[in-house]
Amino acid sequence: MRSFFDHIIMGARFMRILMATAAAMLALPATAQPAVPATAPPRVGVAEANAAAAIARIRAYNPRLNAVIAIEPAALAQARALDLSRSPRGALHGLPILLKDNIDMAGSLPTTAGSLALKDNVTGRDAPLAARLRAAGAVMLGKTNLSEWANIRADASISGWSAVGGQTRNPHALSRNTCGSSSGSGAAVAAQLVDAAIGTETDGSITCPAAMNGIVGLKPTVGLVSRTHVVPISHSQDTAGPMTRDVATAARLLTVLAGSDPADPATREADARKTDYVAALRPDALKGARIGVLRWATGWHAGVDARFEAALAVLKAQGAVLVDITTGPNRREIGGNEFQVLLTELKADLNAYLASTPATVTARTLADLIAFNKANAAAELGLFGQDTFEKAQATKGLADPDYLKAREMSLRLAGKEGIDKMLAEAKVTVLVAPTTAPAWFIDPVNADQSPGGGAGGLAAVAGYPHLTVPMGGVRGLPVGLSFIGAAWSEARLLAYGYAFEQAAPDMKLVPRLVQTVEEQADVQRLFAPAAR
Repeated sequence: MRSFFDHIIMGARFMRILMATAAAMLALPATAQPAVPATAPPRVGVAEANAAAAIARIRAYNPRLNAVIAIEPAALAQARALDLSRSPRGALHGLPILLKDNIDMAGSLPTTAGSLALKDNVTGRDAPLAARLRAAGAVMLGKTNLSEWANIRADASISGWSAVGGQTRNPHALSRNTCGSSSGSGAAVAAQLVDAAIGTETDGSITCPAAMNGIVGLKPTVGLVSRTHVVPISHSQDTAGPMTRDVATAARLLTVLAGSDPADPATREADARKTDYVAALRPDALKGARIGVLRWATGWHAGVDARFEAALAVLKAQGAVLVDITTGPNRREIGGNEFQVLLTELKADLNAYLASTPATVTARTLADLIAFNKANAAAELGLFGQDTFEKAQATKGLADPDYLKAREMSLRLAGKEGIDKMLAEAKVTVLVAPTTAPAWFIDPVNADQSPGGGAGGLAAVAGYPHLTVPMGGVRGLPVGLSFIGAAWSEARLLAYGYAFEQAAPDMKLVPRLVQTVEEQADVQRLFAPAAR
């Protein structure tokens, strides 16, 4: 696959537009800022200027981040056409958007899921969610890196790594992980390469990288957004969702993304359930809101707990009534059943997607992918294996009684007897908890080393919505505040998240592209030996 540099159009017009982008460059240390003149070229529309500015930022910063796999070669032409069109401007006119590289997008770019096995998967089709964005006037800028196969290939993996895109790095500390699997989407938005990207989640793959990169991430109710032409893991839990710099942008994107798709039966209620999510945003939305505080999801990281208490103080100051919830469902039991569901559905759903790919893709089944990885072990298996793929290949299909029992149990324990029960018994409208830990080191020896925590797994298994917003950081590493609600409660979650964000703007950290947290002056002082 060509590098993203090979996909950037560097014609004379682009160079003229590039000269106009200094004001759009992100506010990182002066040493990192490329020298770009600020004189605006004549007769350049907003979409084209926005797209050119985003490409300039990607050229400047992506070599250090590996957040973007490829730029769509026709992005500037697409933007120019939007500016010249006489049609009414859409809700997202001129907004450059990056798609996670497991989402099909019309054009010349392949959809790789990070795997060399799909390097020639140029489908030439828009996933319905991409078509909705395009119809609303968004500029489809390109594809973001991800944890290969959305982190389902192996248990001991390194989040943010793919054979196609390499290792994604956290813009707040380049030695730290981005979480996954929507790693590049999180890092690209955090580094202000774009204001908005699309991620996908089966369990934590939007909310974890959003929190660890210090941005907003929304995992919608399963069935609100189409999954057609998205490389799948699980039809029970998969969904796409917005990853953005602020809640208002997430609401704008969800208003466009939400809707029924005849090819995705899970979305049959979406048209009836969707709403104008922007209209629901109010800075006083927290006044009088009863919020359940998941105390059982804390206590695993002192620094995160301190930030959570500060966030709770903001909620209370805005008029929310906080209700402590000290016990939760059996997550170990839920997790075991969930894993059986994911393994079984991975084999069935991935085989169905592969069957729809062009003839240039030689791997047509999960078994073919396993064989491909073995044949290309130096590139694909050098850092970790494919034990999860192999377990999935051994499953017995969607009619297997063990699978059906596991799905019934996991859904019931996480939904009706989990989130629904906590909401009802505490008489609250939403649940809050820390999203996850601060970013851990990128570690090719021990793989991901997360201390765990949070409650997002319940929302993932139940198929319920989960919003994370920044709540400050621990030694410069961002952490997020989770808002979890009942099915179809996105408007409420976004309203609460927006009100919190407006009341606590200082909790959003600006990335500095330092190599390590240890570079900080206070850490250096503490690391130094005492004077004798």
